[in-house]
Amino acid sequence: MAEIMFWEAVRRAHDEEMANDPLVICMGEDIGVVGGTYKATQGLYDKYGPERVMDTPISENGFTGLAIGASFLGVRPIVEIMSVNFAWLALDQIANSAAKVRYMSGGQLTSPVVIRSPGGTAHQLGAQHSARMEKIFMGIAGLRVVTPSSPRQAYGLIKSAVRCNDPVFINEHELMYNMKGEVPDKEYFHPLEGSEVVRQGRDVTLFGYNISVHWAKQAADVLAKDHGIEAEVIDLYALNPLDRAGIAASVSKTHRAVIVEEAEAPVGVGSEVMAIINEECFFELDAAPVRVSAVNIPIPYNHHLEKATIPNAKWVVQAVLKMFGKG
Repeated sequence: MAEIMFWEAVRRAHDEEMANDPLVICMGEDIGVVGGTYKATQGLYDKYGPERVMDTPISENGFTGLAIGASFLGVRPIVEIMSVNFAWLALDQIANSAAKVRYMSGGQLTSPVVIRSPGGTAHQLGAQHSARMEKIFMGIAGLRVVTPSSPRQAYGLIKSAVRCNDPVFINEHELMYNMKGEVPDKEYFHPLEGSEVVRQGRDVTLFGYNISVHWAKQAADVLAKDHGIEAEVIDLYALNPLDRAGIAASVSKTHRAVIVEEAEAPVGVGSEVMAIINEECFFELDAAPVRVSAVNIPIPYNHHLEKATIPNAKWVVQAVLKMFGKG
């Protein structure tokens, strides 16, 4: 396996899928000549030309709608929305067209479109550029939502998404593009459903996704080393559909659950995971499930206030210790 950066894994997936199928195109703001804000399409414009790597105007609803319409006719577009904050503008096309066309046409039309977008809180980008919108997309029936936590997942999920006949939203995190990780040398397709056991444990399950998986892993190391608590870490890379069976299996094993998310708690991933735990394995619990989430305010621009708003591994450790009566 080669160790490459997250953005390189994204680019490799684009390149392989475009080489495999001439109906795979990509479009978005600055993805062509510039190669993308995060270098995810670097070099593809020169290789495949402007008809397959399309620089678009600053009109998310327009070019996302164009891609979705093209997908009805068999094209397989990969759309990059430069920042998930701008995806608000494309929600009409995503929710009312892509996600519903298979059902409203009785299966006569499909929308094999992939929409990628980086989100999350980076460094002092302000409230209007720090959105965590996964909770919005995972609530749209008919839309698959995945969120990679590693270069391997980013590569494999994009390849699987391109070949899927459902619309897929890929939620990436802005702070992870320079993260390094191993990616298989051979072609690899990651499942679009399920979850991954990142670390085995017996005492408590820590659920995370994209960047919060790494906070959970760091917290699990501290808990084991300093407190003798063995935490299991589950990567919920698929947010729609959530892995009900995987969630229930881990909680039934550890009997405790902490859900870690960068987004604000209300109506979020943590809420859905807690609902699944309540429905599937309530009587297996030794303690009430706990959410570790962002403070429920718009993200401050000030560096110190921004850091005070966003969860980290220390918050996770404190939540687990409190659960065990040690906090």
